[in-house]
Amino acid sequence: MKLRLAFILVIFSFSCVNAQVEPALIFGEGVPIGTITDSGLEEISGIACSRVLPGVMYVHNDSGGEAAVYLLDSMANKLGKIEFLGTRNRDWEDIAIGPGDDGKTYIYVGDIGDNNAAYEEIVIYRIPEPDGIYPSSRTLPQKTTLKYPGGARDAESLMVDPISGDIFIVSKRDSLNTLYRLPADKFGEGESELEELIKLPFSSATAADISADGRQILVKNYLAIYYWKRKSGESVAQAMGREPILIPYTVEPQGEAIGFRPDGKVFYTLSEKRFNLDPVLYKYSAK
Repeated sequence: MKLRLAFILVIFSFSCVNAQVEPALIFGEGVPIGTITDSGLEEISGIACSRVLPGVMYVHNDSGGEAAVYLLDSMANKLGKIEFLGTRNRDWEDIAIGPGDDGKTYIYVGDIGDNNAAYEEIVIYRIPEPDGIYPSSRTLPQKTTLKYPGGARDAESLMVDPISGDIFIVSKRDSLNTLYRLPADKFGEGESELEELIKLPFSSATAADISADGRQILVKNYLAIYYWKRKSGESVAQAMGREPILIPYTVEPQGEAIGFRPDGKVFYTLSEKRFNLDPVLYKYSAK
């Protein structure tokens, strides 16, 4: 127990470097609004809110789970499933909503987990958002294969800029997490190398999201949520180059998912099932 407490304190010390420690009066405390009791959804590692289907959220399991995205309602009840054909879930770690090159809104899924930095390549899949809610459906996703500059990395955080369409990944296991970018026009171009942008003032990032209007950015780890307000004309890296603001967080058993509601006035967090505790969906509302 002492070793575990020491580890948590180390993570927290990294978490608070160069961050405004006082809770911002931007979002209130998390409010539990639903519990997931479906035994097939015990390893949820990502959440994203639909921009096509009002009140619908997309989630997925991580390593070893089905190659599928599940639809939930706003109270965490399962509505349906989209199976990804011709793929496998090596270690799906995050999900995001963003534009494609055809004007459609897409679901992006990052097969980016790599605890031991053993894989030279990672994959990002995408499918168009569905036009309705179906108990079960199948689709063949588009995909892009990526490498990191300097070798393999572990990551659990994926986000897509709604303004540029660029894809961003935040690493996890380095002492200062790194922000990487794939320009939108390189999606699907065979194998691409991610661009290293900036170091961030925390470690152990587990999830990230950008609001639908592109003006707000969130990254979380196991103990904190970091927030940036993006100015007009700024890039994602320019915004995240400023000190983040720590906002209230209800610590979860293993919280690895965060996502904005399309209006940007609410975001949600969700944990994997740990210590025999069913995952709880938390809602954070703007003040």
